[in-house]
Amino acid sequence: NYCDTEYAFYEGKKQTLPEIVTAVAEFRCPLVEITGGEPLLQKNVLPLMSMLADAGHTVLLETSGAHDISQVDPRVHRIMDLKTPGSGEVDKNLWSNIDHLNKHDEVKFVIGSREDYEWSREQLQRYKLNERCRAVLFSPIFGRIDPREIVEWILADRLPVRFQLQMHKFIWTPTQRGV
Repeated sequence: NYCDTEYAFYEGKKQTLPEIVTAVAEFRCPLVEITGGEPLLQKNVLPLMSMLADAGHTVLLETSGAHDISQVDPRVHRIMDLKTPGSGEVDKNLWSNIDHLNKHDEVKFVIGSREDYEWSREQLQRYKLNERCRAVLFSPIFGRIDPREIVEWILADRLPVRFQLQMHKFIWTPTQRGV
């Protein structure tokens, strides 16, 4: 209920995988992030990520955590959300994905309330996510909760997490595209 790229579900243009890889190469950027909507719903995203890695890119996948990540090329860095109760999608978390996370992956919790924070803290501890992954990210829902509150909770609980803001929403208009 807080997706900031909802237009990605309805817009875009069809391209072949080689066309996409060529277009990405033209940016001359070594880091490529595959994000949403939900990229794992795209039919050819798995071979695309492998082709981008073959071309020498560092590839990141940002996924909702509702779809199987086990078939993702091991060279891809997975950033997986665990949906909190306030998202309305906590029942869509695919818990078996946790078994596929490794030291170059990240888990992200998007937090909109104290309840979301406490739930996230519990999952962090239950699954030892900070030991399993490179980073655990706590990120506020923009405009719904004061980021300072989450930081204070993290500090009080001495959690081994990184706090993350969607910087583009502070630098540009929160709904601006292409930033």
